[in-house]
Amino acid sequence: MKRIIAGAICMLMLLFGCTGALCSDMDEQELAQMAEATDAPMEVPESQDYVYAQSDAEASSDEVVIDQGEPPVFVQRLLDIAIGEIGYEEGAHSYTKYGEWAGDPNAEWCAEFVCWCVSTVDEQYGTSIFNDIYPNWGGQNQGKNWFIKRGRFVFRKGNCPDWGYQWLRGADHLMKKNDYIPNPGDLVFFSYNEAGDTEHVAIVEYCTRDVNDNVVIHVIEGNNPSAVARNTYQLSNSQVLGFGTCQDVADTTMRSGNIGDKVLELQQWLNELGLLDDIHLTGAFGGNTKAAVARFQEELMEDKTVSGIADRQTQQAMEIMLADIINNSPDSWEVVD
Repeated sequence: MKRIIAGAICMLMLLFGCTGALCSDMDEQELAQMAEATDAPMEVPESQDYVYAQSDAEASSDEVVIDQGEPPVFVQRLLDIAIGEIGYEEGAHSYTKYGEWAGDPNAEWCAEFVCWCVSTVDEQYGTSIFNDIYPNWGGQNQGKNWFIKRGRFVFRKGNCPDWGYQWLRGADHLMKKNDYIPNPGDLVFFSYNEAGDTEHVAIVEYCTRDVNDNVVIHVIEGNNPSAVARNTYQLSNSQVLGFGTCQDVADTTMRSGNIGDKVLELQQWLNELGLLDDIHLTGAFGGNTKAAVARFQEELMEDKTVSGIADRQTQQAMEIMLADIINNSPDSWEVVD
């Protein structure tokens, strides 16, 4: 029973961000161990109410496709697999081959469809994008949380709960609502409640602008309501929560209690600057990381409020400083005869 209670407390701490004095007093090792103890996939409830995403108007011939450059090869392969499934319909009692593949033939299957497509790409091409570029999940919020931990979930409103504001990489300002236009191969997550729980997911095929300059997301999705089909949603649709991106396109404010790949990268920067010891490179933002960030803000930034929170200005100042160190290092000099 004690283990159950302890596990429940850890899960609540992670779900609610583990912010404030509690996490700022923890060291990086304790936070990392807590994350490992709660990283197993959550069970999908046997029954849950399911709300279908409300599609916007059909694509118009007046829409102009937004040129977002050549996508990675794996994206085109994924889209080809998904396109090949268009028209598939679920059978009796909501049976699908995607659910059967995932272990529950009668499951609500939007996530299972995505995972099946990703896995099929790996099987056909010998790649390893499953569990690397895209998660293997089926339960509510699991996919979103997987992307957040890897620093690749962009919230439509530009604010990651329990973390902070986001910005597009290289930008000199914070994101505003609808700033990020999803790329082909991104996953769009939908939420129908104020808590931001994810209840539907689709694969982005491409985006367009309509005659009113609205961005329209064109997707391929399963289980809406009972088949694989193309669909469209305006970027401004209030049900669009955010995007699991297939490339690293945005950065996020980091603070005490945050755990993930971007935290580890921040710790590596602090380590290179001589502000954080090797033992604290865990990917968990604890008291030592906060102290190191605060020291950087106090000693190496001008007119910066010392908070221990790694906001946009702080992270970009670190990047510039590290780039200068590399450029001024004799090891980086090119010898010309």
